Amino acid sequence: MEIFGVGIWAILGFAFAAYAVVGNDALQTLGTFISSNQRLPWWALFLFAATVLVVVFFIGYIQFDGDPSWGRLSHSKKYPEFEAQWYHVVPAAALLIITRLGLPVSTSFMILSIFATMAGMQSMVQKSAYAYVMSLGLGIGAYIFLAPTLERHFMKTPDHAQRPHWILFQWVTTAYLWAVWLIQDFANIYVFLPRQLSSEQAFASIGLIMLLLMVTFLTGGGPVQRILKTKTSVTDIRSATLIDFFYASILAYFAYISKTPMSTTWAFLGFIGGREIALATIDKVRSPGATLKIVGVDASKALLGLVISVGLAVGLPRLAETMTAG
Repeated sequence: MEIFGVGIWAILGFAFAAYAVVGNDALQTLGTFISSNQRLPWWALFLFAATVLVVVFFIGYIQFDGDPSWGRLSHSKKYPEFEAQWYHVVPAAALLIITRLGLPVSTSFMILSIFATMAGMQSMVQKSAYAYVMSLGLGIGAYIFLAPTLERHFMKTPDHAQRPHWILFQWVTTAYLWAVWLIQDFANIYVFLPRQLSSEQAFASIGLIMLLLMVTFLTGGGPVQRILKTKTSVTDIRSATLIDFFYASILAYFAYISKTPMSTTWAFLGFIGGREIALATIDKVRSPGATLKIVGVDASKALLGLVISVGLAVGLPRLAETMTAG
C-alpha cells in the first residue's frame, strides 16, 4: 500500500517521528516562548511558529532540489535511502512513548541511528558530544557575567518584563531559534521519505507537521515542558530571550561548520546546565549539590536515549533477519 508514492511503513515512521520530534524538542525551541507568553491565546503562538516552519521548509526544499533536510540527508552517504520496513518505525514509536513520559532524549540518535552507517553514527555522536561540552562552557562563561548584572536586574524588576521592546526582541529571537533548529532537525523527520520529494509529498508532509505542531501548542508544550520549569527565571521574557539567542547561535554555528546531523538536545542541555551552574554559584539560588544533581539528571536522561537508540539500531535489523530466516 502506498500514498503519494510512499509505503505505509515510511508514512507511519514519518508521522510518529514528526509528532515525537516536535513534541520532545518543543522544550528546546519553543519552551521558553510558550512559558513566557502564557497570557496570549495558543493559536496566536501557533500561527507564528507555523509561519516560520513553512518558510524554512520551502527555502530548504527549493535550495536543495526537493530535500527539506537542507542537504543533511541527500548530500551524505552516511544516511542511505532505502525502503522503510517495520523495524525502522520502532525507534520513532519508542520516542513517541518516551516523549509522553517527559524524558529529554536525543531525537537525532533515536531516529537516525537505525538508518545511519557506522561512520554516520560515530560522526553524529562526536559532533553532539562536542556541542554539549562547548554549550556547557558557554553557559557557564556567559552567565558568570550576566548573572550579577542583567539577570540580577531582571529578578529585581519583574514589572519591566512585558515592555514592548522586550516582547519584540523575544519574538524575533524565537523565530531565529526555531528556524535554525528546523534546519538541524528536519533530517530526523524526513529520513523516512525520499531524498527528493515531489510537490504532492512536500505539501502533504508539511501539512501533517503543522497539524502535530498545533497539538503541541494546545497542550502547552507537552510533558517535557516540566523540565524547563525546574530552571531559574525561565518564565521572565527577558531571561527567555537571552537563552533563546545563545542557544540559536550555538545551533547556527554547528549548522554552518558541518552538514552532519547532531543532537540538538545535547546542545540545549549543555547550555541550560551551564547557566544553572553559574546562577547557583553567583546568586545562591540553590546549593551547588542540588544544582549539579539537576544538571546530572538531565544529562543522564540524554545518555539513556543514546543507549536505547544504539541498542535499537543494532538489535532490530538482526531481529528482522532472524524472523525472515525463520
